Amino acid sequence: MVRTPIVAVLSLTLLALLSCGRPANVVVVGSKNFTEQVVLGEILAQHIEQRLGIPVVRKLNLGGTLLAHEALVNGSIDLYPEYTGTALTAILKQPAVRDAAAAMESVRAAYARQWQLRWLDPLGFNNTFAMMVRGDIGRAAKLSTISDAAGNRAWRMGVGYEFQQRPDGLDGLLKTYGLRLATNPVTMDLGLLYQALAGGQVDMIAANSTDGLAGSMNVAILEDDRRYFPPYHCAVVVRESTLARLPKLGGILLELSGKFPDNVIRKLNFEVDGRHHPASQVAADFLRSQN
Repeated sequence: MVRTPIVAVLSLTLLALLSCGRPANVVVVGSKNFTEQVVLGEILAQHIEQRLGIPVVRKLNLGGTLLAHEALVNGSIDLYPEYTGTALTAILKQPAVRDAAAAMESVRAAYARQWQLRWLDPLGFNNTFAMMVRGDIGRAAKLSTISDAAGNRAWRMGVGYEFQQRPDGLDGLLKTYGLRLATNPVTMDLGLLYQALAGGQVDMIAANSTDGLAGSMNVAILEDDRRYFPPYHCAVVVRESTLARLPKLGGILLELSGKFPDNVIRKLNFEVDGRHHPASQVAADFLRSQN
């Protein structure tokens, strides 16, 4: 995520002020600033409202990983969804762990020790990075893996702001596969990547495996054949102090664990990005389907 220090400080200060004097029975749900996070944040908020009957404040679309994490640490929000691979590499600054269970164990222990934050059981999906090229290029060159793409041409690549900076992002990808770039990568909001690919501004993007648009647009998803990307299993991270303040909250949140296999989260994302339904409506429909 790219933000000036002043903007980031002001944003966190505002969130901290909003949390001052909060009633004891109010929960603040946060999220990062892309579709999947907003949908999950809305589902969490509505689920808490329905099951506990308490007020929930939404602080969705906060920004990137570091801003959301800092908001959780300083108490401006009580919980938000996070990914194991992101937590390990971007927040804890540890090497990527390829085993999913080991990655979860590592982040649970470190978060509890450093910040008194608890990782709940995974929601059910692995949102790993996915390198994609335009479908016509992929078919013409018979590309199926990132290694295939590395030997094909120099690429015009579009990436999200975080991907260019994070240790499990662009630099390591280029070194691992020997990918060649025709120009400097074009950085943009994650929601604009598919539009840039379809419009011909770029011909390869670093997207996400659970993107709703991935299955509905003319793209070829490349296999990570050298297993560069670590697992990114998503789970709710919540403050221990919030769980102590609201003893029933932990059990209520665990009711959602395992309810989001890859095909389900991809469909929810598509309802917003492909069919342009409001996240609040998508969340309500999902919870209704879960009875």
